[in-house]
Amino acid sequence: MQPRNFDDIHFTSIHRRIMLWGSGGPFLDGYVLVIIGVALGQLTPELKLDAEWIGLLGAGTLAGLFIGTSLFGYICDRVGRRKMFLIDIIAIGLISIATMFVSTPAELLVMRVLIGIVIGADYPIATSMITEFSNTRQRAFAVGFIAAMWYVGATCADLVGFWLHDVEGGWRWMLGSAFIPCVLILIGRFDLPESPRWLLRKGRIKECEQMMLKLFGEPVVFDEETQQETRFMALFNKRHFPFVLFVAVIWTCQVIPMFAIYTFGPQIVGLLGWDHGRDAALGNVVISLFFMLGCIPAMYWLNKIGRRPLLIGSFAMMTLALAVLGLVSNLGIWLVVIAFAVYAFFSGGPGILQWLYPNELFPTEIRASAVGVIMSISRIGTVISTWALPVFITEYGINAVMLMGAFISLVGLAVSVIFAPETRGMSLTKTAQMTIMQKYH
Repeated sequence: MQPRNFDDIHFTSIHRRIMLWGSGGPFLDGYVLVIIGVALGQLTPELKLDAEWIGLLGAGTLAGLFIGTSLFGYICDRVGRRKMFLIDIIAIGLISIATMFVSTPAELLVMRVLIGIVIGADYPIATSMITEFSNTRQRAFAVGFIAAMWYVGATCADLVGFWLHDVEGGWRWMLGSAFIPCVLILIGRFDLPESPRWLLRKGRIKECEQMMLKLFGEPVVFDEETQQETRFMALFNKRHFPFVLFVAVIWTCQVIPMFAIYTFGPQIVGLLGWDHGRDAALGNVVISLFFMLGCIPAMYWLNKIGRRPLLIGSFAMMTLALAVLGLVSNLGIWLVVIAFAVYAFFSGGPGILQWLYPNELFPTEIRASAVGVIMSISRIGTVISTWALPVFITEYGINAVMLMGAFISLVGLAVSVIFAPETRGMSLTKTAQMTIMQKYH
């Protein structure tokens, strides 16, 4: 039987399962990050939190993500995607249950850092697995689904927080509720296969051939995937490091304002005009929905108009929306929500590209390492900004915070105009880096 190229295989049930369950980590990241912001309404008086503790708790998960992504991306490239795929979900569930029983701010901070570490471990694993099981045509949609699931998780957290807002001790149930999706994701992931491209890069050709025959009922070949050793330091050579810096910068500029909005969303919406409490939580649900909806057209536009134009246009609109919030006082609640919605909607493109670019620009043997390192670099800024945000709001006011977000987004726009490459239509096994280097240098 003549083998078929993997790029020619249609979207099948195994692709759908890997895309769905592989996105469980981003779902949990969105859920865990946002649920702490919603829970702060009850946590603050019960644990007697001041602005500094609130900032530390908001930044704790991000600090854990920094550790988890930088460490486990390399481990994933060394030992494979599937093993870590299961271990980290079990750990997230157990830490979520343990968080229900904390009694001091310090204990809660430790739990938030730990859960950030294990969620961070899942990111390079999940994105590499989904990318390596996607063909060229499906890749933007599949990675877009990852980004959308982050927002689905965030929206679910807002809804859970809204429902439990008036329940006595509801914050404990909010923080422990992540255990439920962990169980479902673990069941869904249990019998998923190893990445075929990773097997080929490790020289396990026979195993890959047998797996492809079992999954698709016919022999399958991959263009130019040959055995290669994982060399972490290859990320910092002159071929790869420019792309590490580029993706890290646009990722940082996208997530700093977004994480600030999500982590302290109810408080921010309240300060901008909507009352605190349940109404502020409900306002955050509306904003979350727009973040999620923004990913849907972006999945289509990435293949229709390309990566570069979408990134530039999105950053332009995000900058404008945050500038309006910072410059115009007393907008009224609905205009505030509309401005937030515009920002949220257009963040869909950069939200997908922060995952898509590193998975397209780096080869299989260092793909997960690249995602981990780039995500870790981006988290340095988010950790600092999330820790400082409550103090900054107290000292300078919410309008100044919005203007700072607009400036950060403007930096992302400038970097995108100067450096953003176009990778549409390139197969993973093409030397995309060399093609782009020749074009831009």
